[in-house]
Amino acid sequence: MSRDPGARIDVALAAFAHADELGAWITPADAEAVRAEASGRDPADLLAGWTLAVKDNIDVAGFPTTAGHPAFTRTPTTSAPAVQALVDAGAIVVGKTNLDQFATGLVGTRSPFGVCRNPHAPDHIAGGSSSGSAVAVAVGAADIGVGTDTAGSGRVPAALCGIVALKPTRGLVSTRGVVPAVAGLDCVALLARSVGEAATALDVMARFDPADPWSRRPPAGTPALGADPLRVGVPRAVDLADLDADAARAWHVALDALAQLGPLHEVDLSAYLDAGALLYQGAFVAARRHAFGEFLATHPDGADPTVARIVEGAGGLTADAFAADIEQLQQLRRVFSPVIDTVDVVAVPTVGSAPTLAAVAGDPVGINTALGRYTNGANLLDLCAAAVPAGTRADGLPFGLTFLGPAFSDAVVATAAARFAGEPDPAPPWWTARATVVVIGAHLAGQSLNRQLTSRGGRRLRQTRTAPVYRLYALATEPPKPGLVRVDEGGAAIAAELWQMPRDRFGEFVLDVTAPLTIGTVELADGSHHPGFLCEGMAAANAPDITHYGGWLAYLEAQQ
Repeated sequence: MSRDPGARIDVALAAFAHADELGAWITPADAEAVRAEASGRDPADLLAGWTLAVKDNIDVAGFPTTAGHPAFTRTPTTSAPAVQALVDAGAIVVGKTNLDQFATGLVGTRSPFGVCRNPHAPDHIAGGSSSGSAVAVAVGAADIGVGTDTAGSGRVPAALCGIVALKPTRGLVSTRGVVPAVAGLDCVALLARSVGEAATALDVMARFDPADPWSRRPPAGTPALGADPLRVGVPRAVDLADLDADAARAWHVALDALAQLGPLHEVDLSAYLDAGALLYQGAFVAARRHAFGEFLATHPDGADPTVARIVEGAGGLTADAFAADIEQLQQLRRVFSPVIDTVDVVAVPTVGSAPTLAAVAGDPVGINTALGRYTNGANLLDLCAAAVPAGTRADGLPFGLTFLGPAFSDAVVATAAARFAGEPDPAPPWWTARATVVVIGAHLAGQSLNRQLTSRGGRRLRQTRTAPVYRLYALATEPPKPGLVRVDEGGAAIAAELWQMPRDRFGEFVLDVTAPLTIGTVELADGSHHPGFLCEGMAAANAPDITHYGGWLAYLEAQQ
């Protein structure tokens, strides 16, 4: 994407009207005010000029917050910390977006501000409840959609609109300034057109918030990037029986692509599905009544009928029922934990169908329940998730799948999603306290200095190659090492390995690097940049050029 804030704003504003036609906006920003704000941004900021579409149950200073109900409207003077972190990094809010009222729904039609239509087929739903944010991102009116995801409200519209969503671990991102739906299960979700963009935004937003009672600190040893290959869990056929014909065909195609990530392992998804059923079909719906039930009861004008019925129905639930569901959920956690521990990620279809607006109008609760089958269980079982496009259904609508992982494995599910999408691995986020390093010689797996990595907790992520801009030389050192030098022309791709280690050990590792080697920035073939081994030019000037071997190991083999 362009680093010019003004150019990015022009792209977003050009798509504004289309987003409005599809029902995305509740309060769009003033175009001239947005341009003025962009002109004052420092292009060096990480998110300089990135445009944000913020779901209208999340506070943005100076914008009304409606939560999808006109009578609820209030205008905050401060932004939610999650939004403020993005703004502080250079992003610009271009509007507040439509949603299922009080974030209760997965359809995007439960709003007095109008329904959200699918940008690929306007007679179909965009999905919800973060419908407006998803539509704005899908049509290019925003780089990042900030939404919420309690039952799947970020992942479902991402799948139906053909974009990416990251649902972080509960508490990783502050929910202060978010109108609650189910406090403790609510998450601020990110929607984007690429995994890399979403992961960058999440890295900015993820901060412990002592003023948020649900905020959590990542534990020591939080995993950073996924190994290569990944162990991928996939559901049994019986767990996928409700997919419609188009979704079933798209899933079988996606399985071939999943197999490129690593070995597939069939897993029993029943505990995850049973947990998900508790969210709307059990006593947990009482949390929504607690959050906004009294408001709906005293402000019936403007209330969505379906949302009102759901909340009113929770009035008959008893404390005994709630206690029984908590106990059942704990049992399901015990059952599912060993299932997910056997793999790095579990891949599931995000949704099993792509409903029309007419179908939802005819059966609003039944279709909503079906859409949440593969999403509802994530927050109840304390999982994180990354939803990513996975091809096209036979009816022309997008199909998507979701990678699930244990709490705080956010970087691993994002890595899986990026590899599936053909993107570079996202950089390890700050909260993993991991550093990456590119090695090309004596530090490779099985070579004489590899212990300098392994003794510091290093592990190999994958074999790779550099960008084709380097020359490789055999240096006169003991033990023998190669020297990698970047050149303006005549370069080649060199075989390499990407390793990671705890960040607090990285400086200690660098101290072991002796001249003529140095640690600099190495560009890989996938376009990503990482710290890695380079060589002083003077040392390479008198050393044999071994670039034509393609890598150090091939050179060593040729000498035998």
